[in-house]
Amino acid sequence: MNFKYTILYVENVEETLAFFCKAFGLEQKMLHETGDYGELDTGATTLSFSSFELMKSLGKSPTRAAPDNPTFEIAFETDDVPAGIAKALAAGAKLVQKPEDMPWGQTTAYVSDKNGYLIEICTPVGG
Repeated sequence: MNFKYTILYVENVEETLAFFCKAFGLEQKMLHETGDYGELDTGATTLSFSSFELMKSLGKSPTRAAPDNPTFEIAFETDDVPAGIAKALAAGAKLVQKPEDMPWGQTTAYVSDKNGYLIEICTPVGG
């Protein structure tokens, strides 16, 4: 098996796609005509978004992300974490943690998007 995609549940798929494109330099892969589902071009594994309304109509009971109590994070790798953080903040992200050098040779920082998802911006390990 291959890990194909991750779907995050959001209030507004179109706005979320636009944020991720602006904040992290990604490209929109598709947005369904209903506006309830969309994908970003992130390589072999797709980052997708589905509206709360669509999930409810499918009998699911999605919950909102909690930036103060995250259950997971997504990460974007870059050689310049401060520039990545600045770009994300300019796009509307909220700073969670300033860049820090980790003992394993990685620089990490965290932001959250308007949906409350925790997003790590980091260098390669050992880089």
